[in-house]
Amino acid sequence: MSEAPIWTSLEIHSATPDRWADLEALFGAKGACAGCWCMWWRRSRAEFNRQKGEGNRVALKALIDGGTVPGLIAYADGHPAGWVALAPREEYPPLARSRVLQPVDDRPVWSVVCFFVRRDWQGRGLSVRLLEAAVAHARSGGARVVEGYPYEPAGRLPGAFVWTGLVGTFRQAGFTEVARRSAGRPIMRREIARGRRPAGEAKRSG
Repeated sequence: MSEAPIWTSLEIHSATPDRWADLEALFGAKGACAGCWCMWWRRSRAEFNRQKGEGNRVALKALIDGGTVPGLIAYADGHPAGWVALAPREEYPPLARSRVLQPVDDRPVWSVVCFFVRRDWQGRGLSVRLLEAAVAHARSGGARVVEGYPYEPAGRLPGAFVWTGLVGTFRQAGFTEVARRSAGRPIMRREIARGRRPAGEAKRSG
């Protein structure tokens, strides 16, 4: 199988109501992964399972239609190719309930909790670009710290199993490890200095 070419143009935009059709096309009938529609971190386990599939799709659309920007969409050569989800940490209640991912301290942070890259664009650096754009977006929302929860697996795993990202992606985007309560699951952070433009901000639009 021949490799897909590297994009000739890449734009990353906020997920807004006018881009809903693009997000649906990117996520496909399964809502990115098994009916998730990127609602896993916004619901209790029982709520998530109860509305899995169509219920999660409706919930995500309601968020976007209501003015919330739950993430960013990457367009490679004009086509939706990738997604990153982020928000202030308090918008993701399961993080606080997690033994491994509970808060490191009481500092306010923005959390990057999910990546989804179309299969034919995987392994080509798109996740790093999405993460850089996420940092820029968080900074525009007043963030001073951006946090992520990547995997560091012992071997190679399919993308569906590392949907919070990989350690290497976060390192490339300037994140450093601040805690590790599980062997393969560190918490990583990037500080955003006041008055300093983070990498990727000039590339992001929307």
